Amino acid sequence: MKLEVCANSYQSAKNAQDAGAYRVELCQELSIGGITPSYGLLKQVIENLKIKTFVLIRPRSGNFVYSEEEFQIMKNDIQLCKDLGCHGIVSGVLNPDVTIDVKRTNELVELSKPLPFTFHRAFDEVKNPKEALEQLIDLGVERVLTSGQKKTAQEGLDLLKQLNEIADGRITILAGGGINASNASKFKAIGLQEIHASASVTINQPNSMFAMPQTVSDITKIKAILDAI
Repeated sequence: MKLEVCANSYQSAKNAQDAGAYRVELCQELSIGGITPSYGLLKQVIENLKIKTFVLIRPRSGNFVYSEEEFQIMKNDIQLCKDLGCHGIVSGVLNPDVTIDVKRTNELVELSKPLPFTFHRAFDEVKNPKEALEQLIDLGVERVLTSGQKKTAQEGLDLLKQLNEIADGRITILAGGGINASNASKFKAIGLQEIHASASVTINQPNSMFAMPQTVSDITKIKAILDAI
């Protein structure tokens, strides 16, 4: 089983590499669900670390229905990631009726090539996850990050198992949401091959009226998950 660490900073990505994680999903601002990392962070990670780096392409917090201008920003960011030498793209678009925006997601998948494309947790909002999974398979999406449409992946175990059976090797089900050393083996037990976790600890409480607590992916926590699987 492979562990992808959701890394919100250079230090988080370095800790993931040092702990032996397989891959990172690089983003910023985990407190709002993650957004696209800055050019400077991307460049620093790609040039200085060796760990496989997938990049979250999400221009803002909130829903996954985007204006034409926001969609153009996403496409520009994907091209930048390719130019910098990133290893994969994590993104996705929904329609206002909470179905997969097949046309726009296809544009992102095509633009990302030859990099692999992960459809992110927007999947957890769709009305018909089994139909949506088939749509993503048809689009050539390589994996889908999902908690099984529950608050945590442990609560979503039943759907995760069903989705993995439907996938039948055609797409990878990447379980994410509250995964830690104590529950990681449950996902291996249902046949999943990859899990996703931030494995983070709080390193700084706010000392500014504008600040949120700072977190970092923790080497000890990452190693504990790897030991569990």
